[in-house]
Amino acid sequence: MLPKKMKASIFERYGGPEVLHYTDFPVPELSRGEALIKVHAVGLNGYDLMARAGRYKPNKGKFPHILGGDFGGELVALGPETACDFPLGTRVTSWWILPCGRCEQCMAGHYNRCARDYRYLGAHEHGAYAEYVKLPADHLIALVPNVSYESAAAFPNPFGTAWHMLIDRGRLQAGETVLINSASSGVSMAAIQICKLAGAYVYTTSSADWKLEKAKALNADETINYNDVDFTDEIMKRTNKRGVDLVVEHVGGDFLDKSIRCLTRGGRLITVGGTKSYECSIAVNYIFHKELQIIGSNSATKHDLEVMMPLLGNGKLKTVIDRVFPLSEATEAHRYLESAKQFGKVILRVEH
Repeated sequence: MLPKKMKASIFERYGGPEVLHYTDFPVPELSRGEALIKVHAVGLNGYDLMARAGRYKPNKGKFPHILGGDFGGELVALGPETACDFPLGTRVTSWWILPCGRCEQCMAGHYNRCARDYRYLGAHEHGAYAEYVKLPADHLIALVPNVSYESAAAFPNPFGTAWHMLIDRGRLQAGETVLINSASSGVSMAAIQICKLAGAYVYTTSSADWKLEKAKALNADETINYNDVDFTDEIMKRTNKRGVDLVVEHVGGDFLDKSIRCLTRGGRLITVGGTKSYECSIAVNYIFHKELQIIGSNSATKHDLEVMMPLLGNGKLKTVIDRVFPLSEATEAHRYLESAKQFGKVILRVEH
């Protein structure tokens, strides 16, 4: 018998980490096509911080709200007349995107480009900072036996985003050179591993030497502290003025123009966000003179995650977890993530 109430970390107004509070909340009620998951771990993402702060308002001001798009948990119930590939009790994670399924992009299979009603679990719908979360049953992905709940919670967003941008959009090839900015972010840590698995040579940047040492442990070939040197000058110096074939960019602000200047002729830059700023200015002469490509990449497909799950299981890809907080300390976890002291994912453990 499922309980009527659960513990959750919610917020009822936009603001700093202090707006989060741990309280009782109704267990979600299921409709047709939905599954209920008993959450054991949930990962923090950058968009959690932005949504909580009101940098964007995906929940359209509807409060209270529950964050959390990435989780590891157990399938415990299905809605009426709901088909599911997995039996109750299956250990699962999920694809966090909630597309409309009906627009021209969805009908063409580009669900991550949904043009009508594009939403995220935890941003537009109640997420997994709770003992239970509901979502479409066909979004579930079964965990392989040796993947823990914590590892599952550190997996979908960073690895899905990195795989989609590098493999699907960037068409990464063995032997290419890649610059990955902000080595300590979840997406960048995943990108380093995917690039090495694909046979690329990886340069990566960060603001601290200790973070760069950890990036080396993930097999990054060369590292650059952008607080000590201009990373554009350093890349051109180390490549004998050639530049790199591909740049992974999700910082925004002045990083975009600097990154474009790191590209070789015919090179491509893939952007998946702007954690520093969405406001960017670029020198267009670099783009047309060198025949560069600026490629947008948005989130991931469920297929991207399904392809990687065996690689996560056999250790060819590894999640990196910096610190685990109990769900009741979500406020402290947000403060810690905003301090940028971490290398790896910050996870909330959900006790039952």
